Amino acid sequence: MSPAPNERDLIRAAMDRILGGTPERSNGSLTIVALALEAGVPRNALTQRHPDLKNEFYGVVRTRGGTPDESEQRLRQRVRRLKELHAADAEEIAQLKADVEALVGALHQATAENELLRRQLADRASVLRPLPSQLPAGPADPRRSR
Repeated sequence: MSPAPNERDLIRAAMDRILGGTPERSNGSLTIVALALEAGVPRNALTQRHPDLKNEFYGVVRTRGGTPDESEQRLRQRVRRLKELHAADAEEIAQLKADVEALVGALHQATAENELLRRQLADRASVLRPLPSQLPAGPADPRRSR
């Protein structure tokens, strides 16, 4: 892949945005990786084709009081923290999955027990029960004479 004809201009514009604190495509860190991302060029464009721009960028960063090494350390610290958070999240997700499995098992058991109770109730309703007989109303019935 051949470099874009305006690659140097893209890199200079990206340098201005990053150093001005208004990055558009990157996180704005003072690294070559962020500069390449901001410029929309591969990193080797800075390390192989335009090392003078890379050195110019690092020179400006140093004069401002920061060094690429400090930026890299800050980024590595952030990456480490994010990995810790990711591990904690993965552990919590595993626990939640185990909880879901246990709850599904309990729900399945409750559903089976409910179905069994419904069948037992339906079986009891199908049993024939004799109704109490009524005596015919008449003079012989002492209850009716009053």
